[in-house]
Amino acid sequence: MKLFDSRTAELKPFAPLRAGEVSLYVCGPTVQSAPHIGHLRSALAYDLLSRWFRHKGLKVTLVRNVTDIDDKVLEKAVEQKTQWWSLAYQNEQVFAADYRRLGIGQPSVEPRATGHIPQMIELIETLIERGHAYRALDGSANVFFDTASWPSYGELTNQKPEDMESEAQSAEKKRAQDFALWKAHKPSDPESASWNTPFGKGRPGWHIECSAMATHYLGEQFDIHGGGLDLRFPHHENELAQSAAAGHGFANLWLHNGLVTTAGQKMSKSLGNSVSSADLFALASPAAVRYYLLSAHYRSTLDYQPSVLAEAQSALDRVYGFLERAARVGNVGAGNLPAEFEREMDEDLNIPAALAVLHESVRTGNGDLDAGRNDAALMRASEALGMLDVLGLSPADWTSSNSKEHAALDALIRSMILERNQARENKDYARADELRDRLMASGIELSDSSDNTHWKVN
Repeated sequence: MKLFDSRTAELKPFAPLRAGEVSLYVCGPTVQSAPHIGHLRSALAYDLLSRWFRHKGLKVTLVRNVTDIDDKVLEKAVEQKTQWWSLAYQNEQVFAADYRRLGIGQPSVEPRATGHIPQMIELIETLIERGHAYRALDGSANVFFDTASWPSYGELTNQKPEDMESEAQSAEKKRAQDFALWKAHKPSDPESASWNTPFGKGRPGWHIECSAMATHYLGEQFDIHGGGLDLRFPHHENELAQSAAAGHGFANLWLHNGLVTTAGQKMSKSLGNSVSSADLFALASPAAVRYYLLSAHYRSTLDYQPSVLAEAQSALDRVYGFLERAARVGNVGAGNLPAEFEREMDEDLNIPAALAVLHESVRTGNGDLDAGRNDAALMRASEALGMLDVLGLSPADWTSSNSKEHAALDALIRSMILERNQARENKDYARADELRDRLMASGIELSDSSDNTHWKVN
């Protein structure tokens, strides 16, 4: 299996640090508001990666954090006139519900930043002792990472410190590029958003949170660090610098999923083109949303337009329709995956190409059913079901809620098909055409094979 390492900008053969196991840290949401399409896409990318690792027999430890203390959380709480911790918890629950709705599995651990303050303090003290961090020059409780003390700073994004976009210089720090490890308590901050430390009263900086949580759960060196491309700088760059400066091997491989655009434009609130998860689920089934979100390569930009969800639903309907046809001629169970599907999944999780293999099996299988080659069709159906299992799109995961309704509809339509076929045998073609037209008017399309008639919703 090969994965694209953002640090070296090349495909690398993946070999876990421990045989048979893989350790993965993913930056989860900052819960100042409800999730949007980008949050769902990122979480889904690493859910799919974890699924593939498990398929290959690896034990996966996936840590996906929740940033529940942050400038944005505090600002939103003030805007909404509520407690910051209440706002964070409410939004965290919305994220969890939407992840479940999308079929994204639970991570092995889902730590909150506020639950790991001691680990952050310990890491900051280590950096101060090693000469890579300093207390604020103005005597406040702020603590900064000394970027000039770490020659490798900028290695993740291949930038020189002097060329980096940074905060403005202030009297508190030595240079503009130095970033906050600990933030002093402000009079405007709520008392509940501060902790007492050897540096003074305050709260953690954003970057130190993930470094502390990753090493706490996965050790000082682990296999993969993932997250959205927008986190590559400054968040991941700073994570890498402070962790390496503390003497940690940290992540062997860095993965970054691409961003989402709307009709070719970057999503932003100022343009009014943001797409929330609620918007997506209001327009399509959760299975169609999942299919759409995985339809582009995880590293590429995913574009959202009004038509994409209908296209995703149509593609899924073709696959599920074939499986329903196949189930009428025999039992369908998940079978072996096609070698080409496995090759594409191993090639940096190339899911669009893997989906092409799935649809080719469906096309071939439908042709087999039309020609009465039932054994061949059932083999294709088993392959298709196996591929859907890997992708988290198995119909059993999505159709259980309406299985009774489907069974009732199938019984009704089958009785009309039986009556139509009897009319054809009796050469009562007018009656046969009338039954077909009634079904078509209701959105039911019939397809006749040599020994059977199948239906699907058009």
